[in-house]
Amino acid sequence: MLISTGEQVSCALLAMAIHKLGEKAISFTGAQVGIITDGFFTKARIIDMNGKRILDELKEDKIVIVAGFQGVSLNQDITTLGRGGSNLTAVALAKFLKAKSCEMYTDVDGVYTTDPRIAKNARKIDMISYEEMFELASLGAQILQPRSIELAMKFGVPIHVRSSFSNNTGTIISKEVRAMEDTVVSGVAINKDEAKVTICDVPDKPGIAAKIFKDIAKESINVDMIVQNVSRTGSTDISFTVPGSDLNKTVKVAKEISTRIGAGEITSDSQIAKVSIVGIGMRSHSGVAANMFEALAEKDINIEMISTSEIKISCVVSKKHGEEAVRAIHDKFGLGKK
Repeated sequence: MLISTGEQVSCALLAMAIHKLGEKAISFTGAQVGIITDGFFTKARIIDMNGKRILDELKEDKIVIVAGFQGVSLNQDITTLGRGGSNLTAVALAKFLKAKSCEMYTDVDGVYTTDPRIAKNARKIDMISYEEMFELASLGAQILQPRSIELAMKFGVPIHVRSSFSNNTGTIISKEVRAMEDTVVSGVAINKDEAKVTICDVPDKPGIAAKIFKDIAKESINVDMIVQNVSRTGSTDISFTVPGSDLNKTVKVAKEISTRIGAGEITSDSQIAKVSIVGIGMRSHSGVAANMFEALAEKDINIEMISTSEIKISCVVSKKHGEEAVRAIHDKFGLGKK
């Protein structure tokens, strides 16, 4: 109830400002325009949308302002869509209205090859695919909410990320185009809100991993990277990463699991960072991982965990070396301004 009010205040003030400029405007809450969600508070998912009121007001030639970040459940309770949820609202509106594109105005003029505050030579990307942007957002780039990109990709809504302070063209997020394949790595992301948990001396038996991660999932803890050591003595160590905010809860659950399955001690480390590279071109180029590891080795940065997919490679390193790792990898792949 409380955290959904900020957007409503902003909507009303914006409508008043537009009225003062001599134009007609009307503001709505998410519930008023029929943004129906599930009942998972703070991270609700959009089920349906009935935007008849929007269409009616547009026919009256009014500027329609919709509060982002919020919706209403089937029980008529106010729900919120999670951090960055206004991005999700915008894409949902664009899809409903069959818009040619969804423009996201922010405090930067587009998507960069990495955080310009970390690497001063970071370069603005003119065009990036949904897949690459989704991975970058999921891996720590805070430009857009990952779920908004997922929705845009599902319904083919192009997104234009641009600056609130200029009329310059920003970054277009759309379907993959051939030119993108020539770029092996599109960007480097870092996530410092990660923690590592290790369950030691886990019995090496079928079904044990399923029991561990099923119990963790029951607590709504999102597990990211998982590494299981090779068993040599009938037992093994299992390490995995979770959001830093979930560390204490995860350790508590892990201790309960360890006692139940006859495993050993639980160790944890909150001083880690996940550094990742993303690029569609990685599908058709070899040696990308070797170059990433070499960049870290040249700076004497130790890799604690590794995770890969078709278009990304992630490494866990010490948090104190995280930003240095980003700069080293960024330079290694020549992503800076020419």
